[in-house]
Amino acid sequence: MARTAPSARLRPARPDEAAHLTALMLRSKAHWGYDEAFMAACVDELTLHPSEVTRRRTTVAEGEGEGVDGRLLGLVTLEGAPPVGELGLMFVDPGAIGLGVGRLLFEHMRDTASGAGFRKVSWAADPHAVPFYEAMGGRHTGVIPSGSVPGRTLPLMELRL
Repeated sequence: MARTAPSARLRPARPDEAAHLTALMLRSKAHWGYDEAFMAACVDELTLHPSEVTRRRTTVAEGEGEGVDGRLLGLVTLEGAPPVGELGLMFVDPGAIGLGVGRLLFEHMRDTASGAGFRKVSWAADPHAVPFYEAMGGRHTGVIPSGSVPGRTLPLMELRL
């Protein structure tokens, strides 16, 4: 039986949701099969503090309808100042991966960045997410050191607006 996309609405995240968003990011990262040691190394980088939620322009996708009403399905941040910004965080709850939530969040980030005068947005991508980002128009431009795991590099992506 095929899974159907949940209905979701986008809204600014609230500082009191930081712990829930941190848990969502860690579940999403773990979805890709990373081991316990790797996940432990990512905790600091994937912790969103209440004081950061607004500053990082955090947007959440919140489920609407039976079974998902009010549930946080994903988040995205748009950081920096025009003309060059950064997609700082983008995560989808494992139960909603592949259902269009990531597309909704990415398109929102892109449109928000464009409307705010950004000409380019760049980000470090998890290797598992590169095909998604390429489908969204992102371009692989190099590598960048991981902020969590010494010696590991991540694909550097960008989107020109």
